[in-house]
Amino acid sequence: MAKEEKKEKKGFWKEFKEFITRGNILDMAVGIIVGGAFTAIVNSLCNNILKPIINWILAAIVGTDSLTGVYTFLKTVTTTAEDGTEIIDLASSIYIDWGTFINAIINFILIALVLFLIIKALMKVQNMRDQAKAAIAEAEEKRKADEAAEKAAAEKPEPAAAAAEKAAEGSAEAAPAQADAAPDEPKKE
Repeated sequence: MAKEEKKEKKGFWKEFKEFITRGNILDMAVGIIVGGAFTAIVNSLCNNILKPIINWILAAIVGTDSLTGVYTFLKTVTTTAEDGTEIIDLASSIYIDWGTFINAIINFILIALVLFLIIKALMKVQNMRDQAKAAIAEAEEKRKADEAAEKAAAEKPEPAAAAAEKAAEGSAEAAPAQADAAPDEPKKE
């Protein structure tokens, strides 16, 4: 029983090692790391470049200076400040935060667009690679077929018509030789 468990463990660790050392796992790990870095770049692009532009446009249209101030209140809880002004208590109020939602949509669209462009470029490179491989394989097949045809032509016996023609030529040459070999007629002197 202990030997079987040892074999199972060895088999398990062997399978695990094969699984880990497969190229797909390493590619996935690199992809996750690059994806994390890429997300930071997209967030920076959204927050530091696009958001100020959108805030500027919103300030001109809506009158608020940023996406963070775009709310729809469902239940407003206000508190009164010392000077008598009412202040909305965001922690206690119920509201829809449109600014955060719009920012998430912008992030999603940018990430999807960049990933689409990357995948499109990779697919184009892959298609070019596949076409080159197919052209090489086709050229190799043609070369092998040509070599096989040449080899077959060199080893192929002559066709029957050519053999009959040669035989006819051979019999025509043999006829004068046979005439010379015929018994001599007595010569008249």
